[in-house]
Amino acid sequence: MQRWLESGDGARVTAAVGAVTIAFSSILVRLSHASPSTAAIFRCAYALPLLAVLAWREDRRFGARHWADRRAAIASGVFFGADLVLWHHSIEDVGAGLATVLANIQVVLVPLVAWALLSERPGRRVLMALPAAVGGVVLISGVLEQGAYGADPGAGAAFGLGAGTAYVGFLLLLRRGGVDLRRPAGPLLDATLVGCLTSCVAGIAVGDAHFVPVWPGAGWLVLLALTSQVLGWLLITVSLPRLAAATTSLLLMIQPVGSLFLGALILSESPSTVQLGGVLLVLGAVAFATRPAAGRSLASGEAGAGVARAVAPGEVAEAAIETGRAGGLGSGAPLPARPPQ
Repeated sequence: MQRWLESGDGARVTAAVGAVTIAFSSILVRLSHASPSTAAIFRCAYALPLLAVLAWREDRRFGARHWADRRAAIASGVFFGADLVLWHHSIEDVGAGLATVLANIQVVLVPLVAWALLSERPGRRVLMALPAAVGGVVLISGVLEQGAYGADPGAGAAFGLGAGTAYVGFLLLLRRGGVDLRRPAGPLLDATLVGCLTSCVAGIAVGDAHFVPVWPGAGWLVLLALTSQVLGWLLITVSLPRLAAATTSLLLMIQPVGSLFLGALILSESPSTVQLGGVLLVLGAVAFATRPAAGRSLASGEAGAGVARAVAPGEVAEAAIETGRAGGLGSGAPLPARPPQ
């Protein structure tokens, strides 16, 4: 596997397979017909046994992880659980494809939050992309038209923005917990466990959590856990450090575009023309903000960590990387931008 990843083609294929895998996340959530909190709880719970085995093997090979790293990964799970519950609500209200596009706006939010909290000014392209991204969210929300797609597209857009904001906290903390790139499973195990517990608390508070698996919906959640939550995340994690920033910038688009296509093909989702215009604005803003500078490469120590929905390289990650150094988040992988979900 190591030899395969060290070849350029092998790393690109592995990353592409990971991106396609996580594109199914929102589709599987819809197919399960589980409530938002229930889907979040079980997608984490079903992933835990396999992640525990993988993390145990990592510890046997490399020794126990430092508590400081584990503490950050554990804290990231609180934001991860909130992100999952909010994103699943967005899927329920505006559909799998549009919810995935909305969630990717956190690519722009990461450096903005870092700017607000740690006074690290984001890159110029991020600031230029922000108005287009916000405009795209407004169009997707359906407030400018009658008959927009979704049970409640306005609420779906709000939940999508909330999910993106929670994901920022998850990214900042998980980066600190995942400084050892040899151990992708250990930090993911900690974050997933706490994310499961956080989803339980949120589900009880909201009243939509069901703790007894119901078939066949439970089968879709098992598939979601083993594919997006485990396989997709790990494939992306081990491949991105070996890819140039330009390549990862293109891979970023696979997940939201794939989810839109799969939502139309499998779930017969049909966003309006105005909403599709919003999709183009959001994806265009993300592509512009993450466009790498000439000569930049993630293989030069700025390796990407795995995610649930997509991965943010290039300029967006750069702001968060520098923020992490200034704010004591540790060195190592830059922040990903959207997973397991």
